[in-house]
Amino acid sequence: MKYKRGGLWLFLSLIILSTALLPLTAKADVKYDTFTKNSTGNLVWLQPAYIPIDVIGEDLYMTDPNDPSVKTVSSMSHPKDIFIDDKNQIYIADTGNNRIVQLDGSGKLVRFITVAESPLNKPEGVFVTKEGEIFVADTGNRRIVKLDQGGKLVKEFIKPQSQFISDTFVFTPVKLIVDERGFLYVASQGSYEGLLVLDPNGNLQGYFGTNQTVLSAMDALKRWLYTEKMYAREVLKRPETINSLASDNNGFIYTVTGGSISSNQLKKLNSRGDNMLRSLQGSFGEYRPFDTRGLAPTAVKTPQLIDVAVDSDGNIAVVDQQFKYISHYDGNGNLLYFWGGPSAAGTSQIGLMKSPVALDFNSKNELFVLDDQENIIQKFRMSEFGQKVVEANKLTLSGFYEDSEKLWQEVLRLNADFTPAIQGLAQAAFKKEQFAEAKRLFKAAGDQDGFSESYWQIRLVWFQKNFSWIASLILVGIFLMVAMEKWSVTKRLKAKWRSRERSQNPLITHFKHAFYILRHPVDGFTAIRYEGKGTYWSAAIIIAGTYSALLIREYVTSFSFQLVHFVNVYNVFTQFFVVWIMWVIANYLVSSIYRGEGRFRDIFIGSAYALVPYILIGIPLAMLSNVMTLSESSVYNFISEGLVIWIGLLMFWNTQWIHNYSVGETLINIGLTLVTMIVIGILLFITVGLTSDLFSFLYEIFQEVTLR
Repeated sequence: MKYKRGGLWLFLSLIILSTALLPLTAKADVKYDTFTKNSTGNLVWLQPAYIPIDVIGEDLYMTDPNDPSVKTVSSMSHPKDIFIDDKNQIYIADTGNNRIVQLDGSGKLVRFITVAESPLNKPEGVFVTKEGEIFVADTGNRRIVKLDQGGKLVKEFIKPQSQFISDTFVFTPVKLIVDERGFLYVASQGSYEGLLVLDPNGNLQGYFGTNQTVLSAMDALKRWLYTEKMYAREVLKRPETINSLASDNNGFIYTVTGGSISSNQLKKLNSRGDNMLRSLQGSFGEYRPFDTRGLAPTAVKTPQLIDVAVDSDGNIAVVDQQFKYISHYDGNGNLLYFWGGPSAAGTSQIGLMKSPVALDFNSKNELFVLDDQENIIQKFRMSEFGQKVVEANKLTLSGFYEDSEKLWQEVLRLNADFTPAIQGLAQAAFKKEQFAEAKRLFKAAGDQDGFSESYWQIRLVWFQKNFSWIASLILVGIFLMVAMEKWSVTKRLKAKWRSRERSQNPLITHFKHAFYILRHPVDGFTAIRYEGKGTYWSAAIIIAGTYSALLIREYVTSFSFQLVHFVNVYNVFTQFFVVWIMWVIANYLVSSIYRGEGRFRDIFIGSAYALVPYILIGIPLAMLSNVMTLSESSVYNFISEGLVIWIGLLMFWNTQWIHNYSVGETLINIGLTLVTMIVIGILLFITVGLTSDLFSFLYEIFQEVTLR
């Protein structure tokens, strides 16, 4: 009994000790999730990369000048920008209070900057140079002010006078940076031309980082159909204006844009204004697909990037005002992770945000996020996981692949699905000439270029090892071919083969006609209409063969040419067969009205026979792709595109000779057929929707009757 009691006391002691130690590990229990995306774009849950450690700006006060002992609470009001200088001093554009708030590195108040000689009016941007000069985007006064270290006014920049600025343009600066030359890069409200570049004297030097105009398909159609007078009445399409900007130690300028654009929201610009980022997914600013469910139908359902910051290692962080996420990318624009989210209404939750508007890093790579609704700054520190990711990625981007391998292995031990870690290990394996392993890892990371380059090296090594017997086989093959040719001539084998007894099987005869069409399309399609060539059975078999070829291409094509990880057999069949049968029905309906001579049987069989090239070329091409690399992509694309053109021409000749049309009539028939297909598709969509609603209504009635 004593031993049992002793064991019980030991167990209770362990529980009490674990409870006592719980606060030490509470940091990891954050209120938000961290995610990345794998090579297919699916979400992958991660350990927290950043952990909230402090809230700053809640205890600001103002001292009574007549009585220093009297302090009045003076909280921030709708702040819009944050900047951290080389000494970790924090500057906030306190827009609602018409001032700049300066805090020290620990978040304690240093001073309020109000510029007594020329008061600020709703400032929305602040920048501090290495020399301590303070530049403020004084938005309400439509100017930029330059202050010395003491906060005294040195110079103001108003709307520059230039022939490149229209008289109607209103200079309303919201964000700015200053380069080492003293040139100002200014983001102004309504400046669709890009950033205004001002020299130290305030003269306009040009525009920088202009966004492209986003035109929809309807806009392009209007431009093509409308007269010049009609198009002039349309609302002008302008590029989206830049929301914010930042710079790094290497002189690159980063901009973020919101609005309706869905790509290039984040840019890394060199001195020429060229964008250096190449996002694999084509867009920046991450969110979860189901985050759009709560938005109004008319709301913009794309991330609205409001600010950008760059840490000392060149990694980029952007904050999204729409979904409240902070996304992190490396210096090349590859996603590392994203985290955050909206705070619940009526509550304040550390790590979650109400309205994030700005962010910046200090020299320790600690992240500060400004919230203009909570009027606070949240401070975050990298977790152990985040530090390992950043350190390993820094080595990889610097070309030290082997040095990064151990760190990436540790990261992968913490999370086996972290794509950047798999990519880093793949590059390390390639550097060590472990090409087979590199090929496997590149495929897991979704890197087609790396996969292709690894296979190229494997293929090169194989050819070098086996060149002698490959050359010997080729020579022996050539000798045997020549010998067989002479022997066949001597024995008259070709003549005997041509005079052999032909098979009278009807199905085989109809299949032969499908191949005859490939060589003589005009005679072949005419024979279908007027000589009764072809049957429904042979056409159905060819349709089944084409579907099989589609599946084989999906499954067999090399990863270098097709980034596919999952094939839905049902979807492939539905998409292929529905489109094909809609073509047959629509073409029959149109030709019945538009003087066509073809019967439904002729259209069905001819449209099936026109797909034979896909079986003959599509399957071998898929297999051939597995011994090709991206360096031969021009050959692969030429064959693939040539296959589509060949089938398109066969469909054209099928329509022309089945219905006995001229070329012009054939083009009109095909155009009307495509329009009819669209109409049929819309009718099917409406019918399926109404049928579903009807079944739901009948089911609800059934439940009401049975329950009562």
